[in-house]
Amino acid sequence: MIKKNLIRVFYFYRDGFREMTWGRVLWAIILIKLFVMFFVLKLFFFPSFLKGKTEAEKQDYVGMELTNRMAE
Repeated sequence: MIKKNLIRVFYFYRDGFREMTWGRVLWAIILIKLFVMFFVLKLFFFPSFLKGKTEAEKQDYVGMELTNRMAE
């Protein structure tokens, strides 16, 4: 029963995506925007402060940041 329903849902979406005209363009725009948001913005605006540090240095850095932000 569940398998039959899943197959019907799959066919529904497969046929719907085949018949799209503007939908493909909109999905392409959505995927490009997601790529920009999660990849490009991370590279330029969210640097890795813990890169190249040992475990002890990472623990000290995170501990200091947490205590400094709690004091503010």
